[in-house]
Amino acid sequence: MRPHKWFALFVVLFVVATMAFPADAQQKRRFTFGYDQPHSTGYGYSADVIGKRIEELSKGMFAVDQFPAAQLGQEPVMLQKIRSGDIDFVISSTANGSTLSPQFGVMSIHYLFENDQHLIKAIASPELNAAVRQLVRETVQGAHVITLQTLGLRDLYGKREIKKVEDLKGAKVRVQATKTEDTCFPAYGAQTVHMPFGEVYTSLQTGVVEFAENGVNVYLAGKHYEVAPIMSMTEHEANNSILWVSEKTWNSFTDEQKKWVETAANEVAKLEPPYAIKLEKESGEKLQKMGVKLVNADKSGFIKAVKPIQDQLAKELGPHAVKMMEIIRSLK
Repeated sequence: MRPHKWFALFVVLFVVATMAFPADAQQKRRFTFGYDQPHSTGYGYSADVIGKRIEELSKGMFAVDQFPAAQLGQEPVMLQKIRSGDIDFVISSTANGSTLSPQFGVMSIHYLFENDQHLIKAIASPELNAAVRQLVRETVQGAHVITLQTLGLRDLYGKREIKKVEDLKGAKVRVQATKTEDTCFPAYGAQTVHMPFGEVYTSLQTGVVEFAENGVNVYLAGKHYEVAPIMSMTEHEANNSILWVSEKTWNSFTDEQKKWVETAANEVAKLEPPYAIKLEKESGEKLQKMGVKLVNADKSGFIKAVKPIQDQLAKELGPHAVKMMEIIRSLK
C-alpha cells in the first residue's frame, strides 16, 4: 500500500476512535467527596462550592462526585480512608480530626469563640488556616488540609430545658470523643458519653443519653427534634470542621492543578462561614414554627466554670494548640 494510502487509513481510524471515545471521557478525572451530614447542611454547601469551582478552573477536566450522609462511612472511618487514598476529599469535624492529631481539640474548647462574628473572622483568617496546615504537616501522615470551615455554634438539646449550668449536673451528654469534651463538660457537672453521630437519634429516643449537642441546622436536618424537642441555646462550642484531601491525590496534581484546588478552598473559607450562620438562624425560625422550643440559657455559669481551664487544656494538648488558641483570641 502506498504511503499516502497508509496515511489516509490512519486518519480514518483516528476519527473512528475519537468518535467512539469522546474527549470528555478521555480527559475528565472524577474525585470522591465524602461527608457524614445531609447535603442540606453547610457541608453540602462547601462540597457544591469546591466542586463547581474546581470544574470551572479545570475547564471540565476535573469533576467531584459527592457522597453525603455517611455513604462512605462515619467521619473516623472516612479519615482513615483518606489517609489510605481510598477517598479523595472528606469533611470532618475538628473534634474527629483530633483522632489523627489530638491538638485539633483546641478548636473545641468551650467559649473560645465569643460569638458568630468572631467565629466567622477566625475561620476565614489566613493565620489560623496556616497554623492548622503546619499542625497537619508535622503530625499527620497521608492527608493534607486545604481549609477550615464551620457550621456555627453548638447548643444542647434533650427533653428538658437547660437554663443555667446547674441544670446540667449529673446529666448524661453525648459528646464527640475528645480530651476537650471530656474536660469541659465535667466542669459543668455533666457525664460524657461517646458515640458516632449516626447513633445519637436512637440513644436520645431510648434514654441512653439525656442530651446531645450540635448546631441548629444539624439538629433540624437530622430530625433530632423528634426525640429531643427542646434546644437550650448555650452556644458553648464552635462546630468547626476541616476540608481534607488525600495526600495520594494531592501529590498526583501538577502545580497548576494544586492552585485550582487551593483557589476553590479559599472560596469555601470566604463563603461558607457566613452562609452557615445564616442557615443556623433560618433553621431556628423553621424549628419554632414547627413547635420546637428554643430556650435562652444563661451562659455566665458555663463561662465561669470553663474559663479557668482553657489555657491549661491547650497547654496539655500541645504547642500547636497553644499557638492556634492565641491566634483565635487575637482575632476578637
